[in-house]
Amino acid sequence: MLRVLPLLLCAHAAIAETALVLPFFNHSKSAGLDWIGESIAESVKDSLASGGLLVLDRDDRIEAYRRLSLRPSAELTHASVIKVGESLDASLVVYGSFEVLQGSLRITGRVLDIKRSRQSPAYSEVGALDDLATLEAHLGWQALAAAIPKSAPAEQAFMQARPSVKLNAVENYVRGLMAASPEQRHHFFTQAALLDPKYSQPCFQLGKTYWEKKDYKVAAGWLERVQQSDPHYLEARFYLGLCRYMNGDIKGAEECFQLVAVALPLNEVFNDLGAAQTQRQDFPAAIASFTKALEGDDADPDFHFNLGAALWRSGKYAEAADSFRAALARKADDAEATTLLGRCLKREPPRPGDTRLDGKPRLKTNYEENAYRQLQAELGKK
Repeated sequence: MLRVLPLLLCAHAAIAETALVLPFFNHSKSAGLDWIGESIAESVKDSLASGGLLVLDRDDRIEAYRRLSLRPSAELTHASVIKVGESLDASLVVYGSFEVLQGSLRITGRVLDIKRSRQSPAYSEVGALDDLATLEAHLGWQALAAAIPKSAPAEQAFMQARPSVKLNAVENYVRGLMAASPEQRHHFFTQAALLDPKYSQPCFQLGKTYWEKKDYKVAAGWLERVQQSDPHYLEARFYLGLCRYMNGDIKGAEECFQLVAVALPLNEVFNDLGAAQTQRQDFPAAIASFTKALEGDDADPDFHFNLGAALWRSGKYAEAADSFRAALARKADDAEATTLLGRCLKREPPRPGDTRLDGKPRLKTNYEENAYRQLQAELGKK
């Protein structure tokens, strides 16, 4: 039986807040430490996401800076902080500064509530630079407590789920995020993972990189290392499921998709779960999964096709024919759906050994968690 983690349940809760985290301003004398400001922002962003807030990603923020002609490393005025937040329709903006002095680090942050025109008191962390990851994690918890005081997790449980990470591993990971080329990103992420094997975030990035290269075996190895406390855990499990499916481990793929489906009712997850169940010839379960995908998006022809194929394999020819007709109504040039519709009308079962027209399930490789959370947030505002 699947065990749903409290963290995942918390992340599934719809909270009508959209948060933006800015890179923390560098008050040190060395411009070479700008990566620390990015690192703090990434850690705080992950902390807010773990609490169920919809957090805008780094690319959104970079694009907003570009549109507003702001330098990425510049310290913004209070008015500019508000302008960036408003340009991205964020209700909360987290920002702050840091200073490194003789190996000691001081971080100060604030949560600006644009919607209610108020700002939290400043909160801070002070400690050794070598303890950057721990300081960032606790600062993230303070930001979460300021943003959603009534539903923030207990401090001790939050910190226990975030083990300390070596400073040089954190630096390499953040430099990977900031790198301009794929080769540089791969180099820095690999170094980060090697320097601290328990560090989850670079494993996710490397897993996605190898997935995009279609090296499913290597991708699976990295994705399996993504920890449950990582905000990318569900996404990592989704792509791990796809990698296992491609590698022929259908049972393992089904387990991954089931875990994600329990936490997040995404159409693509139900579809791919149904695909795995079809391959295992568990047609009743597959039909139920494809039906759930359709309930979320009736316009997708692949969902109708997959449901039709599962029904056809089950000998439910009339129902299968209806599904293939629906697929063709949405994609008229689908030759396979046309052929299988004809077989349903003739009540012809699958032909042993015929792999060319066997109704092979169509997978979805997009993962739209952010879009789902954004929709939930918008519904929560109404």
